Amino acid sequence: MTTTRKLIAAAALVVVLLIGGGAYWFLRDDAPAGAALETAVESVQEGDSPSSGDGSTTGIEGTWTVDTETGDFTYEEATGTFAGFRIQEELSSIGATTAVGRTDAVTGEATIEGTTLTAATFEVDLTSITTETSRRDDKVQEALETDQFPSASFTLTEPVDLGEAAASGTSISVTATGDLTLHGETREVELAIDAQLVDETIVLVGKTELTFSDFGVEVPTSPAVVSVDDHGVLEAQILLVR
Repeated sequence: MTTTRKLIAAAALVVVLLIGGGAYWFLRDDAPAGAALETAVESVQEGDSPSSGDGSTTGIEGTWTVDTETGDFTYEEATGTFAGFRIQEELSSIGATTAVGRTDAVTGEATIEGTTLTAATFEVDLTSITTETSRRDDKVQEALETDQFPSASFTLTEPVDLGEAAASGTSISVTATGDLTLHGETREVELAIDAQLVDETIVLVGKTELTFSDFGVEVPTSPAVVSVDDHGVLEAQILLVR
């Protein structure tokens, strides 16, 4: 290849990289697996949870706080508490990919009376969301306008009967209704929850589908992006301790 052709090829590559860096929420197609109760429980059982012990349980009644100390957090693998989003996009030169953003900056608490979840509030620091690369992080921050709306929250609005099995360490699946606040907008959502008491830690995985435009969020796009879904999945893996 002549020097001129090499320079042209190099210039073309730079243009592609610049377009990709400015347009995509996510570039690779090997997104981390979604939050799953079985995986989260295994992490707690194998980890150094301050409440882990011989597997015995003492019930679930009381006030529980988000555990931010147990487990590790990386974009590829989060074994502790985290929250984030998953969204589908179609890239002109790559095809379908799953855009993922996550943060372990989650706070909050839940109150259980008997076997009924009577109150719960969780808050997520959106300014700390991590994606596959810092270039994508900037685009997420711009889309969510975190300089004006730095956090998102979920507040339970209806009690949830967890059932007697929840206190014995059996995994349960319930639906929690509450108010989700994102980008300064509040909407009622239903959160599908899988949970299990492991020693003295409640392991909770919650998911809900949402349409970003309902919250005034405009997903990034460019000529290099064939399409980006306006809807996605909000997911959370939360560890709760007394």
